Amino acid sequence: MKIAYLDCFSGISGDMFLGALLDSGLPFDEFSGHLGTLPLKGFRLDTFREDRKHIFGTRFVVIPEDEEQPPRGLREIREIIEQGQFTDTVKEKSVQIFEDLARVEGEVHNLPAEEVHFHEIGAVDSIVDIVGAVYGVERLGIQALFVSSLPLGSGFVVSSHGRIPIPAPATAALLKDVPVFDSGLPHEMVTPTGAALVKGLATSFGPMPSMVIHDIGYGVGKRDLPDRPNLARILIGHQQDETDVDTVVVLETNLDDTSPEVLGYLMERLFDAGGLDVVFFPVQMKKGRPGVQVQVIGRPDQKDVLMEILFKESTTLGIRFRYSQRKVLTRSVVEVDSPWGKIKAKKAVNSDGSSFFLPEYEVCRKIALENNRPLKEIFSWVMSLNQ
Repeated sequence: MKIAYLDCFSGISGDMFLGALLDSGLPFDEFSGHLGTLPLKGFRLDTFREDRKHIFGTRFVVIPEDEEQPPRGLREIREIIEQGQFTDTVKEKSVQIFEDLARVEGEVHNLPAEEVHFHEIGAVDSIVDIVGAVYGVERLGIQALFVSSLPLGSGFVVSSHGRIPIPAPATAALLKDVPVFDSGLPHEMVTPTGAALVKGLATSFGPMPSMVIHDIGYGVGKRDLPDRPNLARILIGHQQDETDVDTVVVLETNLDDTSPEVLGYLMERLFDAGGLDVVFFPVQMKKGRPGVQVQVIGRPDQKDVLMEILFKESTTLGIRFRYSQRKVLTRSVVEVDSPWGKIKAKKAVNSDGSSFFLPEYEVCRKIALENNRPLKEIFSWVMSLNQ
């Protein structure tokens, strides 16, 4: 599978994303030809070979020929995208990204998404950046995009709404459940367009996945930064094996005043809410008190829900969390013939293509009770399928 890793060590913007795609092999003539089918006027596209801290890459620019851009609403932007000569997938994903932008802008300004009138985001360059990036990912055949943690800046930026804090409110809202950190720089490191693109296109966020690299591209940012090259780097290649890689959130808290019954109920609630794994570890806490460390693994979008359960159903006053990558084998549930009729088992596939079977507890428990057989006998029969 062809994958890419977007390394945002200096943040991300729409033009940096596109510059990286063009630098890695996206044909500019094809790209500009498709963008030219959008019913937009008063601009032209160009690229420049520039360096930042002596590392060269491609700077992509949209050069306006009309000074003023009309504010556009979501309906107008949908109509513009629908008239372009792109695949349905590119159109749908581009519209979805603008809908996410409209939603968060509406939340910030207390307006329905359809009533939001974009200014900077509705301008030609933002439409080109979003539609162009979605098209570029498809044109390069990238099937999964992995993105690094994002560095955020501080200070203020001037917008059509006046001076607003960095990260901009829309950017901050878009980056919910995305791992970020303080860059230490008083600059806007992640723009709303950049945030919308990575949130809409990323398979997951975190460290680089295991891959064989074939192409590398650098997208050049507008300004020079004092402590790093202002570039976005994309590494394109193939996944090294058949093992799936995804990002999970890991929540941890220590408890020394909770009864075992309450812990059991807490575990049930966390699993019912979609937690991928819940484990308890014995720990020695302050003043020699024995305690329990609760560790919960979930999908990044489950963080707030799982945290809320931990706060409500335990005595914790604080929860640690971090994002981590995991590798999981491809698995499926299959039905096989057994001495007790059809039985469901989990089938997992190794990276070399071989497979093996694992028993499902609830299924085996039901068969053991119905047939008055020891549970271990049912387990052993399923495991015997691997011989």
